[in-house]
Amino acid sequence: MLLLHLKMILRMLLLPPAGPLLVGFIGLLLLRRRPRTARVLLACTLGVLWLLATPAVADAVTRLAEHFPPLPWSEVRGAQAIVILGGGGQRPFAPEYGGPAAEPELLERLAYGAYLARRTNLPVLVTGFGIEAAAMRASLQRNFDLDPRWVDDQSFDTFQNAQNSAQILERNGIHRVLLVTRDTHMWRAVHEFTAAGVDVVPAPVDILAPHAAEVQRYLPNAEALNRSTEAVYELIGDPVRALLAATHLRRQH
Repeated sequence: MLLLHLKMILRMLLLPPAGPLLVGFIGLLLLRRRPRTARVLLACTLGVLWLLATPAVADAVTRLAEHFPPLPWSEVRGAQAIVILGGGGQRPFAPEYGGPAAEPELLERLAYGAYLARRTNLPVLVTGFGIEAAAMRASLQRNFDLDPRWVDDQSFDTFQNAQNSAQILERNGIHRVLLVTRDTHMWRAVHEFTAAGVDVVPAPVDILAPHAAEVQRYLPNAEALNRSTEAVYELIGDPVRALLAATHLRRQH
């Protein structure tokens, strides 16, 4: 568990905005001794943060991380369950609900999973960690009148999502599932679930849609920076996943 928390801290330090800000902080420290180097570092910090916070750039980075189209209904045939992955934030206690609740990004996954469940009558498995899984279950029950059949609350990352879900599904004779997660995350998730022995039909959410060319798309905002950060994380995360799988540094069940 300690390694998993260290992984989260390292992720937060390396990804935007913290990563570029650390570079800028180093630039400030060097300002007196190496002013030229310091100015370059500070310029890079400002430039990178400005670009990544620009919607047009965020869209371009997101497209690099997206690999799947919307779910083709012709592929639904033969699926035996719906698996909804955690991720995207949760509130341990939401006063307006009197209990845990999913935040917007996670709620979007749950909403689409519930939509698929209504159309297919397939049972639902939610997988996350601790309060995240509790928030997923509570949000499905409260907001969508849907009770997930299985809840995995022991999965801290995508690898564990796949491993734990595969065990639950195998015990219930299920081999083919509709997998619901963010489109930028889907490529890595599909590989993890496939490696765990699950036949996956990708059902991505938050797929990038075309935007009209507007001046605002070239002005930075926080939402664009957040999208860039998530896309950069996935672009880095997939080679890391492949390396860990190839070197057997993670035990496959």
